[in-house]
Formats: sequence, C-alpha cells, structure tokens
Amino acid sequence: MTEKNEMLSRWRLILGQFAEESLPLDGKYTSEDDCLAFLYDREYSAERGIRDGGRGNSVLNVPDWLRKIKILFPKSTAEILQKDALTKYGIDEMLTNPDILRTLEPDINLLAKLLTFRGIIPQAVKAQTDEIIRKTAEQIEKKLETEVKRCICGRKSGDVQSSHKVFRNFDFKRTIERNLKNYNKQYGTIVPSKLYFRSNIKRYNPWNVIILADQSGSMAESVIYSSIMASIFAKLPFLSTNLVVFDTNIVDLTEYICDCTDTLMKVQLGGGTDIYKALCYGENLISHPQHTIVILITDLYEGGDIRRVYKKCRDILESGSRLIVLPALNYETEPVYNRSAAKYIANLGADTAALTPEELADWIGNIMS
Repeated sequence: MTEKNEMLSRWRLILGQFAEESLPLDGKYTSEDDCLAFLYDREYSAERGIRDGGRGNSVLNVPDWLRKIKILFPKSTAEILQKDALTKYGIDEMLTNPDILRTLEPDINLLAKLLTFRGIIPQAVKAQTDEIIRKTAEQIEKKLETEVKRCICGRKSGDVQSSHKVFRNFDFKRTIERNLKNYNKQYGTIVPSKLYFRSNIKRYNPWNVIILADQSGSMAESVIYSSIMASIFAKLPFLSTNLVVFDTNIVDLTEYICDCTDTLMKVQLGGGTDIYKALCYGENLISHPQHTIVILITDLYEGGDIRRVYKKCRDILESGSRLIVLPALNYETEPVYNRSAAKYIANLGADTAALTPEELADWIGNIMS
C-alpha cells in the first residue's frame, strides 16, 4: 500500500461509512472500521435509524468490541474509545455485565460513571463495582500523595513530622469504628483492613482547609479529586480538613475523609446546585479566619440568586479567610463554567482558576508559607 493510499484510508476511518463512495476503504482497515462504526455510528442513529457498522459483514456486541479495540488499537486510543462509550454514548451494559467489568481499564472516567449510577447498579455486580471504585480511588490517591506532600510539606520547617505508627499512638476506638464492617463470623472478631494512629505532635495554630465540593452531575471528576485530596490533607499534622459536598442539600463528610473510598461511597452525583447554602455552611466552620482556606469547587451555575453567592463570598473574604474558587479540579483543559460569575468573585479578592490537584496543593503551600 502506498503512503498516499494509507493516508486516504485513515481519512476514511475518520469520516466514517458515509465517505465510502468517495474514499473506498482498503481491506486492511476493515476490522478497525467495524469497531469505530459500532461506537460512532450512534451519532446518526436518531436521525437515520442506523445502528450497525455500515458494512453488513460483522455484527459486534459490547464484549467483542472491547476485546477487539484492545487488540487493534494502541492502548491510548483504546482508552479514548472506552471513555466515549461510557461518557458520550452511555453504553450501560459496560456497567452491568460482570464479564465486561473485568475487562475495563480502571480510570477516572470509569470511576465517575460507577459513582453516578451506583444507586441503580444491579445487586449481582454491586460487590464487583465497589471493588473497582476502591482500587481506582486508591491508585489515584497513591499517585497524587507524594506530589501533594512535596508541594505542601516542602515548605514546612524541618522539625514538623508525621505521626509514628507505634503502639503508644494506636487509636483503638477509631480503628474499631472504621472496621466494624470487617467482622469475621468464623473467628468471632473484627479483622481490621486498616489501622489508625493518633498524631504524636501537638498542632499549634494549624491551618484549616474547608473544601466545599459541588456534586452536581457536571462536576463528577472534580468531586472525586476533592474527596481524594481531602483524604491526603487529613494525613498532614499541620492541616485540619473539612470536606462538604453539596447539590441543593449539604452533606458533611469530614468524619470519613481519612479513607477516600468511604468518602466516595457517600457521594451522590447529580441534582441541582445551591452554592449559597454551601457557603453559609462553610462560613460556620470557620473558627480562626487568619488560618483558614475555604476552597469552593463548582462551575458557578447557581440554582438561586447569584447575588447572594457574591455577598457570602465577600463576607468570607472580609473575615480574613482566604477563598479559592475552582470551576474545575481535574486535568481537563477547557472546563465549562459561569465565566462572568468567576470574574466577579475574582474581583472581590478570591483566587479563581481551574487547577489540577497538584496545582491546588502548590497554591495551598504558597498561602501557608
């Protein structure tokens, strides 16, 4: 095949079956075309009633499709196809079929989808999906923890230490409470999956970080990263951390933040947005304004009067607290948010930007230093 023919065949794959007449597909790419058509022909299904791959020689189902894309495409491309299947085309079978679940590549998109539909996932696969949630959350936390600690702890004086995991610091009460779910009937006792220890350092004037995370459907990735970041912050002896998630209701998850999986299991993605109510709740948590950082994570599309949000932001800033407003806390490059509201709040004196988790840690480190 000449370089020109290969380039034309690739363009045919991009344009889809409706370019077949002017750009006939070389047989080398037939399998790839079937896989792409299986997913992207859904764009035309509402208008044209098309559900097949357009070639008539192959009928794929979801398990076959997942298996083939991992063989035919590079890993990065297969992950993009999986993401589109989950988030753009809502192929729900990927979340309810145990055989399919075993083949999915765990990532933030799969985690967000599982959390969004966790309430309606069939009982037969509930344990399997919960295990995927746990493993994925722990992988993300482990990946972020070192960098976050470097950004924040790197600015602390050398005499600040973490709690030592020795017997005299063992938190018996907390360990029992958090491991009640691990009671073993065979042994008649609790078999803890995680041990908890008290800090052996007295906290002098610790910084209080109050995270207010919008859990409406459009903020799925941001609320996941918020929960994971809160879990990391909670392990730092010089930070006192609160995590509050909200839609039109307020849920304080502070008591669960030491375990990011416990936190995520209590998140209810979807619903409306009442930013004003969340800010009022966060304001009531402030005890030492000069050592408080309020982090509001929302796309700023308020369900009520946005002017009340502006006033409450002003109140928090005038108290002496720092206010950080994040339209997004993730790795997306172009978040969708209320830009006029973000500009107004920035003019009040708040720090406003879409950040990655590492960038947020860097901001907090700069404020504390």
